[in-house]
Amino acid sequence: MTKSKRIHISSGAIWEDIVGYSRAVKVGNVIEISGTTAVDQKNEIHGIDDPYQQTKFIILKVEKVLIELGSSLKDVIRTRIYTTDISKWEEIGKAHGEFFRVIKPATTMVEVSNLIDKNILVEIEFSAILN
Repeated sequence: MTKSKRIHISSGAIWEDIVGYSRAVKVGNVIEISGTTAVDQKNEIHGIDDPYQQTKFIILKVEKVLIELGSSLKDVIRTRIYTTDISKWEEIGKAHGEFFRVIKPATTMVEVSNLIDKNILVEIEFSAILN
């Protein structure tokens, strides 16, 4: 049996080495993407006070990682959405639906007490399988 190659994708964030994680890991045809927020390369948060915009930014950010790994949003089979305000579920769901209405991955949305920064309202994890 041949062992599948393990590929790590870094976001370049300084805390990846501190915490010990990668933005994404691909083993064989499976891709797992760490919890992703609406923070850009300059460490600026997009969509302050706007969970809809944060959700869209996150999905577009993850789409780039998937493409880098030879995948696309079509291969996403699961999303896990964390929000600090579940009453905003419709705004978050609207943005999610704009990308996944046809793909229909399994998903979970839960409220958490805090995320890493008080201005971050949404964090999403993704699982994908290349077909």
